[in-house]
Amino acid sequence: MTRRSLRVLILEDRPEDAELALHELRRAGFDPSWRRADDEASFKANLDPELDLILADYHQPQFDAVRALKLMKEAGLDIPFVIVSGAVGDDLAVAAVRQGATDYVLKDRIGRLGTAVQNAIGQSDLRRRQRLAQAALEHQALHDSLTDLPNRLMLREELDRVIGRGTTASLLLLDIDDFKEINDSFGHQVGDILLRQIGPRLRERLDLASMVARLGGDEFAILLPATDAERASRVARGLLLALEGPFLSEDHALEITASIGIATYPEHAAATEALLQRADVAMYLAKRTGAAYAVYRAEDDPYDAGRLAVRADLRRAIERGDIVLYYQPQAALATGEITGFEALARWHHADRGWVPPTEFIPVAEHMGLIKPLTAQVVELAVRQSLAWQDVGITAPVAVNVSMRNLLDPHFPEGLEGVIAATGIEAGRLKLEITESAVMAEPARVLETMNRLRSRGLRFSIDDFGTGYSSLAYLQRLPVEEIK
Repeated sequence: MTRRSLRVLILEDRPEDAELALHELRRAGFDPSWRRADDEASFKANLDPELDLILADYHQPQFDAVRALKLMKEAGLDIPFVIVSGAVGDDLAVAAVRQGATDYVLKDRIGRLGTAVQNAIGQSDLRRRQRLAQAALEHQALHDSLTDLPNRLMLREELDRVIGRGTTASLLLLDIDDFKEINDSFGHQVGDILLRQIGPRLRERLDLASMVARLGGDEFAILLPATDAERASRVARGLLLALEGPFLSEDHALEITASIGIATYPEHAAATEALLQRADVAMYLAKRTGAAYAVYRAEDDPYDAGRLAVRADLRRAIERGDIVLYYQPQAALATGEITGFEALARWHHADRGWVPPTEFIPVAEHMGLIKPLTAQVVELAVRQSLAWQDVGITAPVAVNVSMRNLLDPHFPEGLEGVIAATGIEAGRLKLEITESAVMAEPARVLETMNRLRSRGLRFSIDDFGTGYSSLAYLQRLPVEEIK
């Protein structure tokens, strides 16, 4: 018969009683390797996580089984613990079991020790399997199944802890650019291999206190404790550099780019969900502008409560005609002659007074009001130009238009309608656009500009030199002025 090895610690001050217990273990089919302790010091010295069994006499001259149980629990161990004693009443035995002993055997009934030990080891094995299963379930609940990185739930829990401590922290959301094209071109298996390789690349650029999580799809999160927006931006640049080398996937070498959004606690948000949402807003800003990364700004956030209030008030202001225009003259340097005017939209709020255009123009741009605002500005500018014409002023008026206007297929029709309704000469209206608007979608913007130029409208490029265009590209555009 093959004997089962058994590592045993025996708490017993009588060597002959220890030998008797070992005899019973051998008779039950065990092959014990053992050590004996007879006081607290020797028990603590021999307490080992690798032990399979502890046998303890209930009564020791200066150290008993209850104290031994307590020491084992304090060490964080769960070892089968069987009391073997010559004089222990049922009440004491039951109390010991309640404190963690697995079983008890009287010395005058030592023959049942083998059965008691087998049961104790069986119970211990069951508890161990249960712990492993529970740990596996907890790991599964808190980790992404594809990459084994922390998942969204674990990230939220860690964010709650960091915010609960009240210290500065930064959250970065990283999204792989054009990941759908990789899946469509090479298949989802290749895409999955790529996703598994991203985590280690990011991890090697971070310290141990930071967390890398996968939120799903091609989106990852990086939590940086004790980090402000400036340092988070440096980390973001490092992470983007880490992704620059090719990723190997079967027979493919893939190169990727990514966009990162940054939000910090408590500067940008005071709660977990708000921080996640604002990092997401920043990430989509980075994608929209073509920047590699972006830090959250309230003026870019369509969900910001303050911006929602501004939007509601601005919509009412447009409906009531509360937007007014100031006109900035443009003069020839050589002669001082007035050559044109630029129409500047201004808004006087009933409660807040003058609202700066740097506040309400981005709200209009990103929250669906730029079309009615531009339409109102164009109409006001045209009517003012006609009024000036009556007193002999025929210089053109420039109106600022946005990328969203130029990408709106109905925008040219609206302008043509105003010109037809008012009878103004089209050349008296100049449309001023920024270089970045031209470069956002060059083909569509050029198509709109050519259509409007053919109707007689004129164009000016503002903020030239801040984007990526060139004088060579400008030669293709129907513009007569750059600023």
